[in-house]
Amino acid sequence: MADSKRGKKRKKQNGVVQTLNAFLTLIVIGLVAAVALVYYGVTEFNKPGQISTETVFVVPEGAGLNVVAKKLEDERVINNMYVFRFGAVASDADAGLKRGEYLLPANASMKQILDTLIEGRPIQYTVTVPEGFTSWQTVERLRSAQNLTGELDEVPAEGSLLPNTYSFERGSSRADVIVQMKEAHDKVVADIWATRVEGLPIKTVEEFVILASIVEKETGVASERPEVAAVFVNRLNKGMRLQSDPTIIYGITKGEGPLGRGLKRSEIDTKTDYNTYQIDGLPAGPISNPGVESLKAVANPAQTDALYFVADGTGGHAFAPTYEQHQKNVAAWRKIEKERQQAADAEAEAAKDALEAEQSDKSEPSN
Repeated sequence: MADSKRGKKRKKQNGVVQTLNAFLTLIVIGLVAAVALVYYGVTEFNKPGQISTETVFVVPEGAGLNVVAKKLEDERVINNMYVFRFGAVASDADAGLKRGEYLLPANASMKQILDTLIEGRPIQYTVTVPEGFTSWQTVERLRSAQNLTGELDEVPAEGSLLPNTYSFERGSSRADVIVQMKEAHDKVVADIWATRVEGLPIKTVEEFVILASIVEKETGVASERPEVAAVFVNRLNKGMRLQSDPTIIYGITKGEGPLGRGLKRSEIDTKTDYNTYQIDGLPAGPISNPGVESLKAVANPAQTDALYFVADGTGGHAFAPTYEQHQKNVAAWRKIEKERQQAADAEAEAAKDALEAEQSDKSEPSN
């Protein structure tokens, strides 16, 4: 009887030991499998990737780790989104993904890709607004920029934007770029206005920008902007009208593109808020968005007694302190214009003769 009880007790103990051994074996197997899985994941995460060339990848606005990992796999940038997610979580970097468009190097590992999406700088695009662009032209330029988003419902005030080249990321809004331009304008204008010389016939920042916008439209030669500014400053000081053609043109077009033709006598003679042939002082507002150099020219104009200028045939202008000298410069310019027109007419006539000769040769019957 006692032997039977001892036998049952041994069998029970053996069963417990066997169960414990099996459980421990499963734990060991699980640990080995886990170590192997971790080793595989770490190896896959750090080894060179499968993209053979530089690749552009976009992280959408608000996308989390799961979305980005799946997108990477769908676009064949990586071969296993679970390994990527594991690596991101293990690196404690799963919450640091930033919206943007990124350039991934060829053969980039998942770790390199993750680092790029967290620490790298998104691809930058640029939009250039030339000096002298009106606000309407600026809005049209931004509307045509394909990598910007959003609508611009209104045209900013003329003269409130700073022409320059602006960088942005794909998906940035057009409105944000306008804000950049306004902020840059305000800072530059304030800084340059603070450096102005004494005795200028302009008393406010608004007048400063208006005159700079006229200088901007009168010449494309950077070196002569201070002299052009000086002519207008001298005329204002003497109570003379500015007589600037670009102001008349702005009054006609409102800045919505070029006039595309010469001014008519009737337009010069018609009084408007922008026709400086017919009104005293400055026009009602800026006629463009002036650049830095035109603003500097007005703040610190050249020291000259010139009151007139006219084109000189080289792209620049001839300046004169008296009306008599100005008339001579005008005559010289008109002579240049006449010679150019004659040369153009002769060239057109020669081209016409050549075309007629060619057509005549083609119409003659062959032998």
